[in-house]
Order: sequence, then structure tokens, then C-alpha cells
Amino acid sequence: MLRPLFGAEPVGPVLSTRRLLLRIAENGDYEQWADLRERSRSFLKPWEPTWPPDCLSRRAFRARVRQAVMDAREDTAYSFLIFRRRDEALLGGVTIGHLRRGAAQSASIGYWIGVDHARRGYMAEALGVVLRFSFDSLKLNRVEAACLPHNTASRRLLEKVGFVEEGLARDYFRIDGAWQDHVLYAFLERDRRSQGRAAAIAEAAQKEA
Repeated sequence: MLRPLFGAEPVGPVLSTRRLLLRIAENGDYEQWADLRERSRSFLKPWEPTWPPDCLSRRAFRARVRQAVMDAREDTAYSFLIFRRRDEALLGGVTIGHLRRGAAQSASIGYWIGVDHARRGYMAEALGVVLRFSFDSLKLNRVEAACLPHNTASRRLLEKVGFVEEGLARDYFRIDGAWQDHVLYAFLERDRRSQGRAAAIAEAAQKEA
């Protein structure tokens, strides 16, 4: 059973929405994480790097936790697990990685959702709060994402939350054992401002109608 999410002292930032809570992984999350990843294996493998033989072991998970805590403390990456607030069920994960400071102020995101929880709007909700954290707390100017050209679900998700397609990168990542092209997307801080203005104009127009 997952230890209580509320009232315990989390490691690193905690993000929340109406339905979700996102936080850095802890050792006590292992059983839920391993079970969800195993049940989702065939659903996830076509979109991810090749899974090592021991990838679902407790030892491998503990190494992930140590790395996630270190990355967050050093401000180089933030790897969140996504939980449903009402029953503390683990739904998936999202990572803000390759964080670049200085003149770039940018990062890349990656995400996964368990097979039982796909197509319910959870990841769009999670990406929304992650983008807000990226711009408001991390003070980034640019958040990048990439997905396989034939991953229509992921492309629709990115476009739904406001990412803009920028081009095609050849042999960008080694996915499921083979180098594959990826479509590149980005969300800029100025995109958020323009979308906010567009939403405000639309709302005002509805009130006047």
C-alpha cells in the first residue's frame, strides 16, 4: 500500500491539480511502479528505449530514486510520478530533463502513462501543471518535446496542451532497439502569454454575446 501522500514530507517539489498529485519517486513506490510498468509493457515498449533485463527490479528502482533526488537537488532534472488524488493510484510519470541554464533556459520533457489510465485526460492535466512549474518556478523560456512521427496519440496530446511542431530530427533517439526519426515540438514562455491573452479575449466575447 502506498504510504500517505498528504501529511508526509516529500523530497523535492510537489505539483497538484484537481485530480492529480505529482512528486519525486520514493523507495516505497516500488510495488505500484513495478506492477504498473509490467502490466503496461507491451503498451509502452514501442515508444521507449529498450528495456534492460533488470529494469523492473527493486535495485534498479532504488537507483532511479537516488538519481531523481540528486537531479532535483542539483537542478538538472525533475522526474515526477503522477498519482490520482482520490485513491493515490500511480498513473504514470513525467520528467523535465536536460535542463540548460545560462543563455538557453530550456529543458526537454518525456512522459509515460499506464495502459489502464490512457485516454482519460490525465497526461494533459499533468503536462499543464508541469509547464506552469517550468515557467513560474524554474524560470525557463523553452520546453521541448519529441515523439515518433507515427505516435498520433502523443502528437495530439502535445498539440492539445499548446506545443508547436518545429520540424523532424533524423535518427533522434534509439527507440525499441532502433534509431528512429522524431518530430520536434516546443512550448515557449511567450506562447503561454499569447494563449492567455487569446483565452481572455474569447471569454470577454462570450460575456458580451
